[in-house]
Parts: sequence; structure tokens; C-alpha cells
Amino acid sequence: MAKPSVGDAAPDFKLAGSGGGVFHLAEQRGKPVVLVFYPGDDTPVCTIQLKAYNQDLAEFTDLGATLWAISPQSVESHDGFSDRHGFGFPLLADEDKATFKAYGCLGPLGFPRRSVFVIDGDGIIRYAHRSGAGLTFRKTAELVAAVKAAL
Repeated sequence: MAKPSVGDAAPDFKLAGSGGGVFHLAEQRGKPVVLVFYPGDDTPVCTIQLKAYNQDLAEFTDLGATLWAISPQSVESHDGFSDRHGFGFPLLADEDKATFKAYGCLGPLGFPRRSVFVIDGDGIIRYAHRSGAGLTFRKTAELVAAVKAAL
């Protein structure tokens, strides 16, 4: 399967998430969505990344954008991680890594790669970034600019 890129339709998915919700990408049509793929709950870089996005969450919501974070851990793990840090966006459980695979976010040996996608209201990918090493993450300003460009 080829990695989807800018201009391609975003692969649809339905995943359980923190707070007991079920999140279906197709139900977000009409508004931009920021998908944040991260390797793991309670890891140093992931924690810093998600806390930064949480601190800046209004910058996304003021544009009408939805932000979802996806990792391979369970909903129970996500609930604890989210509760500890007070995240204002859901953490989605992709335990079989099918969504990671659909978005081309699995690295060597099947390890999840830190990646971010901005999807427009028509379900088209307008921004895509897949990290090589995963030791850094995309800053809010870059993602907000991508959302603005997708409006």
C-alpha cells in the first residue's frame, strides 16, 4: 500500500478513544482535522508534544479544526495519560496499528513513527509530515498555518 500524501483522500478509520468515545474520521467532514500520530503514552517527547498542543488548543479550535492524537496503546492507557495531563482532545487507540499502517506511519520493524496530517473539510490531506527519528515534533505554528491553508 502506498503512503498517502498531500492531495490524496485521507484513509477513513473508526477508533475508540479516551473518555469512552468512538471517533470516525468520515463524521468530521466539513471541518479540518489535525491527526497527530505519536509513538507512546507517558514517553518524554510524546508528553512534551501533546502538552504543547494542549496548551495551544484554542489556536486549532478557533479555526474550527478538530485535533485527535493516535497511538498504539489501549484506551485505558490513554485515559490515564490524558487524566494526568488534562488533555482537551481525545487520544485514540490504534492497538493493531492498522491506522498507522494506512497513513504510512510505521517505521522499520513496525515501530510507530511520529507523524502529523492536516485533512481539509472534504477529506483531502493538505499537510503531511512523517518523522524519521521522532525525537522532535512539528510546532503548533506550523500546524496552524497548514490548517489555515486548508480552509
